[in-house]
Amino acid sequence: MIHNAWLIPVIPFIVFMIITFFTKRFRNFSSWLSISGMFASFLMACGVLRELAISGQGHYEFSLPWFKSGEFQMEMGMLIDPLSSIMLVVVTLVSTMVQLYSSGYLSTEKNIDFSRYYSFISLFTFSMLGLVLANNFVTIFACWELVGLCSYLLIGFWHHKPSAAAAAKKAFIITRLADAGFLIGILCIGLYAGTFNFLNIEGLVHEGQISPQILTIMAILIFLGAMGKSAQFPFHTWLPDAMEGPSPVSALIHAATMVAAGVYLVARTYTLFDAGPNALIVVGYVGGFTALFAASIGLCQNDIKRVLAYSTLSQLGYMMLALGVGGFSACMFHLTTHAFFKALLFLAAGSVIHAMHSNDIWDAGGLRKKMPITATVFIIGSLAIAGVPPFAGFWSKEEVLMAAYSSGHMPLFIMGEIGALMTAFYMFRLCFVTFGGETRKQDANPHESPWVMTLPMCILAFLAITAGFIDSPWLNHWFRNFVCFNSGHASPHEEGHGEHLVTIISLSAAGLGIFGAWLVYGIKAVNLDFVKKTFIYKLIFNKYFFDEIYDAVIVKPFVGLTRGSVRFDQGVIDGMVNGVANVTAGCGMLVRRIQTGLVQSYILTMVVGIIVLLVIWMWGA
Repeated sequence: MIHNAWLIPVIPFIVFMIITFFTKRFRNFSSWLSISGMFASFLMACGVLRELAISGQGHYEFSLPWFKSGEFQMEMGMLIDPLSSIMLVVVTLVSTMVQLYSSGYLSTEKNIDFSRYYSFISLFTFSMLGLVLANNFVTIFACWELVGLCSYLLIGFWHHKPSAAAAAKKAFIITRLADAGFLIGILCIGLYAGTFNFLNIEGLVHEGQISPQILTIMAILIFLGAMGKSAQFPFHTWLPDAMEGPSPVSALIHAATMVAAGVYLVARTYTLFDAGPNALIVVGYVGGFTALFAASIGLCQNDIKRVLAYSTLSQLGYMMLALGVGGFSACMFHLTTHAFFKALLFLAAGSVIHAMHSNDIWDAGGLRKKMPITATVFIIGSLAIAGVPPFAGFWSKEEVLMAAYSSGHMPLFIMGEIGALMTAFYMFRLCFVTFGGETRKQDANPHESPWVMTLPMCILAFLAITAGFIDSPWLNHWFRNFVCFNSGHASPHEEGHGEHLVTIISLSAAGLGIFGAWLVYGIKAVNLDFVKKTFIYKLIFNKYFFDEIYDAVIVKPFVGLTRGSVRFDQGVIDGMVNGVANVTAGCGMLVRRIQTGLVQSYILTMVVGIIVLLVIWMWGA
């Protein structure tokens, strides 16, 4: 199966080509072709993971020559190891669930181009799978940019809406700015390492052939690209606006594809970060700050998808925090569990929006009676992300916080615990407001979603409950042992002292957050209306005014500069060129007036000219 792993990304690409060129007019056929192809890729990914786990081999690499220049040869190939095999299963599984859900979610949309949607989402999945399997920086960068293009197409899928078009453009521009750093980092790697192959670079690093200072520069430049894709502060503003796309797209982007790509990139190149002095510290503190910063914004948002978007920012921050403190397997474990419960939450939110025709949580209420399946799975997802045992998020977040505590980075541990408290509060605020009480929107007629929407949610809910056990003590920490097998990334930080203390603090934070949400929004025993009048609330509600600051400091000055450049170009540069042309044309017009075509006029002109010359000559004499 491993030797046929190249088919895993190729299948969705073939589906993309078939839909684009042959089945555009057959919407139902296009959707089920895409779903079937994705399910086939998922089965193959499971086979690859199983075979790799049984074989005990560290990795398999396949390469083909791409081009050659002198002694330098560029190859295109695949690297299959525990890291990539796990990501293959996660990406294909979530994509399959999202595509199945989409067939029901979009079926009621009028004038929806099903074929265009499924062609884009197949290309998107192909790009992410290619990124996961890449064995060198050139291939991963090509797939990286293709992921960015597909996200632009899907976020702006409803391009007739100005807000969707603006959100797509914003995501594309911000991630391109960050990618400039990634590209410079790749060029530095080619310059100092002489190769772009991941395994070859790891060998050079272990042999000490690249100086630590250069490794730090390379790592920070690569991290810039990861910050853009994973929406880490200060490149975070594009992700909440990406909610303008269809809800299934949000689930795919936030769970297993685009935003996960940044975390995967740092994990894939972890050797560079580990060998570069202070590079991991930068990663850890950027992640820790983002986790706390985004969680605070999620406390005040009223759009159900935006709350989940800020929770994604926060959870990605936890993953970066884990990498920064040496918790390699903790990061990948949290990435895996997060993919399941975050996809579940977005699909459940889409089910609510599908029924209520509104994103505002205050328009909902009492939906537990009308939509029992959606309510149940949403609560399961909320328990998982809040870190309540035995749900998946408890096990993975516990490892992240344990890694921070054991590494001695207490500020990061404190950030993580405060973020965990906030996460529990804002997620159960969503639960109590959306599914508790009575329906507030009088003209609404909410109803449960069809089976093609509830089935994927139920499967993901099952995984949100059980996925955490793959790294539990009862299975001898299988996930940790597998993902770190023969990688050199297993860290003593992950098996430190104080495990029980961390568990007690984490459970206390989650319990306090849930209890606070119950008091305020469940039984309404505490009235916080006065808080809305405070400066702090307004600051957080307006997302710390970062969009306005960026607009005032970056966007408007650059727009003004470009407009000034246009005026200078048109007025000065073009004016000089056009001025010379106008003078020449004017002189030509004057000369043309004496070209009458009459012989007598020419004779008269000659006589007058001769007389003038004679007068000048005689006057001079």
